[in-house]
Amino acid sequence: MALKTGAQYIAEMKKMRPNVYKWGRLIEDVTTDPATAAHIKNVAMWYDKSNDPKTQDLYTTISALSGKRAHRWNTLMTCPEDVRGNEDMKRDGYRSCGSCMGPVCAGWTVMNAAYGPTYDMDVELGTNYHERLKNFMMFAEEHALSMAGALTDAKGDRSKKPNEQENDDVYLHVSKQDEKGVYLSGYKIQICGTAGAQYVMVMPTSGLKPGQEKYAIVAAIPRDAEGLTIVETRRPSDCRVEEEGWDGIKSGTTQGFLLFDNVFVPHEHVFLNGEVKYAGAILGNFTSIYRAAIGGCVAGQGDVMIGAALGMARANGLTQKAFQDKLTQMAINNETTYAGGLGAIYAGKQHPAGAWYPNALLAHVNKIHVALLPWQTKQLAQEISGGVTETGCMPSYKDMMNPEYGPKLIESMSAAVGGEDRTKMARLVEWLTVGSGIPGCMHGGGSPDTAKAVVKGATKWDTYVDYARNLANVEAPLKEEKKKR
Repeated sequence: MALKTGAQYIAEMKKMRPNVYKWGRLIEDVTTDPATAAHIKNVAMWYDKSNDPKTQDLYTTISALSGKRAHRWNTLMTCPEDVRGNEDMKRDGYRSCGSCMGPVCAGWTVMNAAYGPTYDMDVELGTNYHERLKNFMMFAEEHALSMAGALTDAKGDRSKKPNEQENDDVYLHVSKQDEKGVYLSGYKIQICGTAGAQYVMVMPTSGLKPGQEKYAIVAAIPRDAEGLTIVETRRPSDCRVEEEGWDGIKSGTTQGFLLFDNVFVPHEHVFLNGEVKYAGAILGNFTSIYRAAIGGCVAGQGDVMIGAALGMARANGLTQKAFQDKLTQMAINNETTYAGGLGAIYAGKQHPAGAWYPNALLAHVNKIHVALLPWQTKQLAQEISGGVTETGCMPSYKDMMNPEYGPKLIESMSAAVGGEDRTKMARLVEWLTVGSGIPGCMHGGGSPDTAKAVVKGATKWDTYVDYARNLANVEAPLKEEKKKR
């Protein structure tokens, strides 16, 4: 198959075993249920963009493994242009659907993150993880899979390590294994896009040490595998996709808690199993790729926010000149995170196995900007748009459709344009700035404090002091003595 259409994707999703729940009920069909249908529709849009001559080069590429054209999210990234394609595709995707689409992002990143370390393990340990991973990547490419990536564990008591927890399940772990494969139990939480995924790629959420082997697992699992239960967490109070008319922005992602109960995974779909030494390397590769590309994600949504804020100002009867400084700052914020991602990508290097990994220091610096600048962009969008977009005071679509008083409500919203158009734009700004259109800027892909820790560890502080000493001709070494514990 290699390239799939949106209609083909939806047809395949309809055939999956129902295992997604919300509001205490089983979602029988994720493609039609109000809780998930908008998400599925938007993932399908990415498949259709892959077949559109205008966008095909952005959403597809020539596979380094097969030599065939494939969806970009099924391929190995071997050079800076491949990883830039990741960032540029996501910026365009955000412009089209307003939010992130986990099934065409995180699972792909897990595969690429593991590509180099599995090669290293095979060389050092004599395993065959790399061959397994290549085979699965070819399978994912040929079947044009949508794949979520599951990193975040429940974690339990944060003061304790995985092997010190009272309940093993707060970290995904190998509960047992046999000659056929492994069995996984535990909880992965706040995982993006699982409702729209055909496979879930699991990996450790942190580096691991000896004694923590059972938590060192990287594997590919069908989203509808027996023993896996997914609880969808997005709520109408913060996401209007389940409401009607212009109250329901027909876009957005999904978030889920994944509950594993002895889920079987055959050995051929396991790419790390107990080798704690390599868990940190896979995690480091993942965060470098993800935190470089997310600069394009938030810039793409920022582009929409600029348009929505300016559109709202014009609907209010005001000119661009009155808000130009704010609009310019929004554009600066967008291009700062986008450029930070590009810098990390082009300062990266190629692993001997062929995968390209962005520069970790610059990628984590970008993550810190991503945790801050989009929030400022949202604040500016609200300032420009006016109180109707963020105070929660606007009447509902159902009230505005009421035959008795609805016409007067719509009339009350009229300004330079009709009340209906002004209301629609206001709802979009609301969704983008205080609703479920907000991507995980602060903690998505990891916390900013973790990124700062990487920056601290990767920065050569004493070397910088030496630069200054040499210029000032200072003979004293100006080194800090490490305190004995």
